[in-house]
Amino acid sequence: MLHPIPHQPSSGDPVVELLGVTCGYNGDPVLHDVDLKLMAGDFVGLLGPSGSGKTTLLRTILGAVELYGGDVRVQGVSTGNGRPRIGYVPQLKTIDWNFPVTVEETVMMGLTMSNPLFPWNRAGDRKLVHQMLERLGIEDLRKRHIRQLSGGQQQRVFLARALVSNPSLLLLDEPTTGIDIKTRDEFLHLLHELNHQGVTIVMTTHEINAVAAHLPWVVCLNGRILASGPPSEVFTPETFKLTYDAEMPVIKYMDMTLVAESPHRFNGAGPEQSTDAAHARKRQ
Repeated sequence: MLHPIPHQPSSGDPVVELLGVTCGYNGDPVLHDVDLKLMAGDFVGLLGPSGSGKTTLLRTILGAVELYGGDVRVQGVSTGNGRPRIGYVPQLKTIDWNFPVTVEETVMMGLTMSNPLFPWNRAGDRKLVHQMLERLGIEDLRKRHIRQLSGGQQQRVFLARALVSNPSLLLLDEPTTGIDIKTRDEFLHLLHELNHQGVTIVMTTHEINAVAAHLPWVVCLNGRILASGPPSEVFTPETFKLTYDAEMPVIKYMDMTLVAESPHRFNGAGPEQSTDAAHARKRQ
């Protein structure tokens, strides 16, 4: 577990506050009547099936969706009054890997985006970029094309781009998808260190046991928020039935709450019947 349980929230005003938010795209709502508060120092995982609104929730905090009702406030300011300064790491599959840009240039974009009036490198910018690359262990890759990197290295590059402007809030969209177990664990511990250095983190994930079970706080959603709290409380068969519309048994192992994600029925038959049927087909 990355954090002590239960995770102790900070006092004071919320870093992010969604108040009765309904939002979506082109007049079509994706999230309905969402209420959510994120406090400074939180480390939150968003869980839900594909199309449930996880990415939309991140984009709502960024001020990048259509708001049909409610209000979104970041550090006390409504996103309708301007986009807040937030670190954002998109899904790797959304990146154009053929764009001719190096690691160093990619991270430099994080400073350009926070200084739109000065779209050129100012004194000290390159030093900040090199410091961030060193901090994330990829300084030696600075002249490499981003396409030439491994999945884990690519994630660190876009994390560096998100962090180089020193934001207090970091949003990540499925950052562990497509990377191996060792790299995933290293990346999660890197996020853990950043969180304990004062960065509030929100990330989406499809990996219930490998990622979400190790976080201090999770939010289950499917068009609306269905449950939120520590995994030990939120991970129940009832909650997962609401979230995924599937039977997902929950077990306790070494003080961790884990979920049996494998389907328990195949073609209308139980696993034993399905196995017997498969053997029968092989004998024919």
